[in-house]
Amino acid sequence: MHLGNARTALLAWLDARARGGRLAMRVEDLDGPRVRPGLEGRILAELRWLGLDWDEGPDVGGPHAPYRQSERLGRYAAALARLREAGLVYECFCSRAEIAAASHAPHGPADEGPRYPGICAQFTKDERDARAARGKPAAWRFRAPAGELRFEDAVFGPQAVDVAASTGDFVVMRADGVPAYQLAVVVDDLAMEVTDVVRGSDLLSSTARQLLLWRALGGAPPRFAHVPLVVGDDGARLAKRHGALSVGELRERGADPRAVVGLLAASAGLCAPGLRVGPAELVRGFAIERLSREPARLGADAVAALLR
Repeated sequence: MHLGNARTALLAWLDARARGGRLAMRVEDLDGPRVRPGLEGRILAELRWLGLDWDEGPDVGGPHAPYRQSERLGRYAAALARLREAGLVYECFCSRAEIAAASHAPHGPADEGPRYPGICAQFTKDERDARAARGKPAAWRFRAPAGELRFEDAVFGPQAVDVAASTGDFVVMRADGVPAYQLAVVVDDLAMEVTDVVRGSDLLSSTARQLLLWRALGGAPPRFAHVPLVVGDDGARLAKRHGALSVGELRERGADPRAVVGLLAASAGLCAPGLRVGPAELVRGFAIERLSREPARLGADAVAALLR
């Protein structure tokens, strides 16, 4: 876990504790190549080392178990069935190459690639059967309605997104039964009675698509707060090339967790630089609406100072 993720986790924890809420720890482990044995345990241990805790999750249980997405596949399949019955999704047979060749529009959100031009959306039953005879569908897509969708973000303020214009009909399930991020988190948030979501600003562009799914599945959407990402001295997203150490590396090399929390808190304007603090000391007076919308700069020298 890198410091940017740790900072977002700290801010989510502070938002929940300051507002008297409960925090749910959900393991989103559907990205097969990135899921390796032992990583879940390491991440949870590193968060606890920083002084964070949660009220429900895979290691503490809770009323909304299971808390690993890999153990919730049946719920995603059931949600897709509901969307199919309502006529809100359709099978897409297009390859990435076909979409790229057919689309002359600018790229949509980074996680979607080029805007989907709707190739399979208007297929007749005969055309769909003919394509199915040539091969299995690549995915299920949600029919994005035209028009702006407006919502309020607790940090970035009013937002207006036309999903149909910017992304087009978007993927909700791969042909192999693995749900897209958009569908999985909405199904889980709905089932787990989530009222507030705090996450990185790189996911702000996902919110409109998720709100469409919330409406389709019949739930009241949560309050969203997208917090700025952490960048290096050059303004690029913090990465190993900046000499940034992971939380695990800092822990193994003897850093004081209170110093790490102090650094992350100072980057969000919650305390003076150089202070050593625990998360509980930052709860009083915390309000996520007061955070800056600008990315937080975290230079290599500041991280290296944690080991002195």
